[in-house]
Amino acid sequence: MTWPTEPAELISLQQQLAGAHPTPWTPPDRFLIGGVWACFPRGLAGPGSAGDRAWAAALVLDHHRVVTQELVTGRVAGPYLPGLLAIRLGPLWEDVVRRLRPSPAVLLVDATGRDHPQRAGLALHLGAVLDLPTVGVTHRPLIASGDWPADERGATAPLTIGTDQVAAWLRTRQGTRPVVVHPGWRTDLATAIRIVSGSLDGHRTPQPLRAARRAARRARGSEHLQAVHLA
Repeated sequence: MTWPTEPAELISLQQQLAGAHPTPWTPPDRFLIGGVWACFPRGLAGPGSAGDRAWAAALVLDHHRVVTQELVTGRVAGPYLPGLLAIRLGPLWEDVVRRLRPSPAVLLVDATGRDHPQRAGLALHLGAVLDLPTVGVTHRPLIASGDWPADERGATAPLTIGTDQVAAWLRTRQGTRPVVVHPGWRTDLATAIRIVSGSLDGHRTPQPLRAARRAARRARGSEHLQAVHLA
């Protein structure tokens, strides 16, 4: 499977992915969890353009220990377009995740799954490309709607599009905004919530995503410092 470069081509592929029924993943008692993140230069004008510089980080954790980590610096393939994030980030994220040795059993992604106009956001799409179970974790829904859960750790509430539940709010810490958990490739909602809840380490967002975000930002900052020293 390749990454489309045109919106119409991507939408057609998303519609195919939405109708796919891969074998559900059943988590074993112990498994490796991965996370992937990308950051961009500070001060970008507008939502983003094709060719923007990006720093992508992916890593694998065994409980709280980082087993392996990879970094890739590149240029994104497209602008930011709601619902079409795969054009912008798909190739870069695939590249950095494929470098991981060992590979994770499941990958956390800052993207949506079924909460999407075509019911196939980048969390689901990336998993299909990599043939890897995925779970999306975002700060807000894309198009789904639903009330927040009770203000207690572990509380959930459905997020729906019409009558279909496509994701869930999850209160990861009392007194803080809940996150959105998205079933991705080969994961159902119960499994997705279990994976996220088990990887929080006392924080609002899962440790694999926090660590990947930190690594990407550190790479961006290190490159900036080198440029300043050379100037």
